[in-house]
Amino acid sequence: MRKTNSFFKFLKNINNFINNLLERNLNKLKFKNLIAITRNNKIILTFVAVFFIFLSYLLLPTFYKQADISKELQQELIKKFNLNFNFTKNLDYNFFPRPHFTTIDSTIIENGNEISLIKRIKIYLSITSLLSLKNIEVEDVLIEKANFNLNKQNQNFFKKILKNNFSDSILNIKNSNIFFRNADKEVLFINNIIKMKYYYDPNELKNILVSKNEIFNIPYFFKSFENEEEKKFFTLLNIDLLKIKIQNEIDTVGETKIGKSNIMFEKLQSIITYKIKKNYIEYSYFDKLENKNFLYDGKLSLKPFYKTLEGSSKKFNLSSLINSNQLIAELLKTEIFNNKNIDFKLNINAETILNNLNFKNFKIKSKIQDGLIDVDGTELDWKNDVKFKLQESLIYVRDGELILDCKLQINIEKHDEIYKYLLTPKNYRNKISKINLNLSYNFDQKIADLDNIQIDNKINQNVNNILSNIILRNDNLQNKIYFKNLLNNAIKSYAG
Repeated sequence: MRKTNSFFKFLKNINNFINNLLERNLNKLKFKNLIAITRNNKIILTFVAVFFIFLSYLLLPTFYKQADISKELQQELIKKFNLNFNFTKNLDYNFFPRPHFTTIDSTIIENGNEISLIKRIKIYLSITSLLSLKNIEVEDVLIEKANFNLNKQNQNFFKKILKNNFSDSILNIKNSNIFFRNADKEVLFINNIIKMKYYYDPNELKNILVSKNEIFNIPYFFKSFENEEEKKFFTLLNIDLLKIKIQNEIDTVGETKIGKSNIMFEKLQSIITYKIKKNYIEYSYFDKLENKNFLYDGKLSLKPFYKTLEGSSKKFNLSSLINSNQLIAELLKTEIFNNKNIDFKLNINAETILNNLNFKNFKIKSKIQDGLIDVDGTELDWKNDVKFKLQESLIYVRDGELILDCKLQINIEKHDEIYKYLLTPKNYRNKISKINLNLSYNFDQKIADLDNIQIDNKINQNVNNILSNIILRNDNLQNKIYFKNLLNNAIKSYAG
């Protein structure tokens, strides 16, 4: 009854104020101003009476029984948001800044399971519905410091909320977490909700979900809505840190879901079309709808975090992998894939390398497992003369820079063709069949460190010294000239 006592104390103060006012007026009372004083006091008394009635109305929910108001609010929340709340603590009422109930340590139950533990929830009421408990109407809800547990069975929890009627209500969620768990209830990753809001947009005539989040220390913005006429579900994902924006649309009807994603990374744009079937997703990825240069077809298993992608391409843009400012490199530098619960394989075969047709038969084999990323077994041919293969590789971040460490195996099929290309003097053209070396490449600085170089199983220290540090330029022509001169110096030193 703390609120009621405060209210009576407030009335006592008002009463003292009126008595003092009347005493001052009565001391000055004369016949000629009696009418004016009477009129002024009537105005004050009328205002006080109206104010008293209004406050009494606002305080009506204070007198409702806890069990009754709890039951009524639970029914209202199911009707409004289709959410089954369980209140374990008392509901505290307050009418400032507008009527609402507050409680702590409540839960949301779905299909008999506790899906969320909520530290604090505020339930705002319609100011016109306080006269009767049966007429209580919920307007807005604010959930704070909640932990949501999602898995394969309830992964569409937040999407389903959008189907409710938000024309006269708003649902806010702040400073909360979403725990994504596997079948063994182990946490795969945590998504932090900074601020999430469900509302109805009268201009667009639809429910909208907007959310500011953070995952793996990467902030991002998310927006989604459903177009019932087109039977499509639309989402927008904006990651400013990575300079990437993804617009997605997917059919909401039919057993096979068909969708399309537009991916914008800086000034580049690419498109993914896909079909979601019962146990897998089929992908087609290309840089644009017309005159596409890069095509990647893949299949993705729907078993969470255990996926294999297989693709092929006529021309592969190698710069999308080795340039430090490209999307893949930026994602790797965030270390979001260094999660022991992720098991992922990506294999791509390409006939040639874009802007460098001398390289062909490019086979990328990459794997994320136990928090480690490698490209073991990746192969590349130079014309039909040289074959490169990576082994014992590891991709990681050091001091904020992306590093590849590996062993590089080079098999030379036609050494004479290499010498012709390099314009190597004939007296230095010794036969070479195989080269093995250790390679460490810094994607950000574009520096390759080579050591333990073995030519036909023999180490030549002079060659190791010459090739120990290779610095790439941004210009392809400069790199060609640089490589030719560098390799010729090494060949001359090897030949003696």
